[in-house]
Amino acid sequence: MELAQAQRLWHPEPGWLNTASYGLPPDSSWDALQAALADWRVGRTSWEGWDEATGRSRAAFAALVGAPVADVTVGATAAQLLAPIAAAMPAGATVVVPEVEFTTNLFPWLVQAERGVRVRTVALDRLVDAIDSDTDLVAFSLVQSADGTVAPYDRVVAAARAHDALVVVDATQACGWLPFDATLADAVVVAAYKWLMAPRGVAFGYLAPGLRETLRPDTASWYAGQDPHTSYYGPPLRLATDARRFDLSPAWFSFVAAAPALELLAEVGTAAVRAYDVGLANRFLTGLGQPEGDSAIVAVDVPQAEQRLARAGVRAAVRAGQVRASFHLYSTVQDVDLALAALTD
Repeated sequence: MELAQAQRLWHPEPGWLNTASYGLPPDSSWDALQAALADWRVGRTSWEGWDEATGRSRAAFAALVGAPVADVTVGATAAQLLAPIAAAMPAGATVVVPEVEFTTNLFPWLVQAERGVRVRTVALDRLVDAIDSDTDLVAFSLVQSADGTVAPYDRVVAAARAHDALVVVDATQACGWLPFDATLADAVVVAAYKWLMAPRGVAFGYLAPGLRETLRPDTASWYAGQDPHTSYYGPPLRLATDARRFDLSPAWFSFVAAAPALELLAEVGTAAVRAYDVGLANRFLTGLGQPEGDSAIVAVDVPQAEQRLARAGVRAAVRAGQVRASFHLYSTVQDVDLALAALTD
């Protein structure tokens, strides 16, 4: 599907520049969710039909990040997917993390301090050089939440491999607009309610086979069984042999809405979405006299920006003392110009 054709499936009120906080659903997602809720309200159907959306979502995510479906697990939040990796770090291990990292990808490592796991934080622009022979794992966001900085993914991976360190990536602020190969890392986690435009309660993780062998699925339930439908009662333990053994039993309605959004993104292609999103972001930057960038998320320091945008009906966010604007495929030139008029008047 062409991007222009897909854009007709959204109907945002003018001025929404805050996808980095939450994304907006296409008509196909909204309609699927309303139908499921209507069925739920009157008990019209069984749950198995809703659960089919979980498999569709898993497959669409795998296609977006270039990973085998068997290496993708589903969950509820990015931190929940990181937890078994953090818990598996041996005592005395060292984890290197950018110092401004969103705490979803920081707290899971810090809480392991009582077991002797050390966390060393460094400036993002020093991350590559900070990976050394003492590093056991490097964790970072592919795109930083605060200001949209895109991490040097390939260089971080190369440095980590040179020192036999694991690579864990939080791609929550990247997946959906930035093409990348998840299989370069050992693990990639994504909360889907932002650029993947799903409801809250949907998250995906790529877990490399070699890493999975070192992890214990502490949240295992019937849904993590080799055959979930024969895993309702009693022993023995019979978990899936692939990444599904780390699945959390899904929030049905969230996945019902997630599947159409992910499938639409996969059909349009993230390369086309990236070109469009970054183009709008650069229109915004150049309109403020700033150089162009390479991200769909930008942060600007303009006096009283928050109040000026609010008066104009523009919804953005404030992060680290700056106004953060984010642009996705349903954003328009008119949205950008509305924000520019408010900030330059």
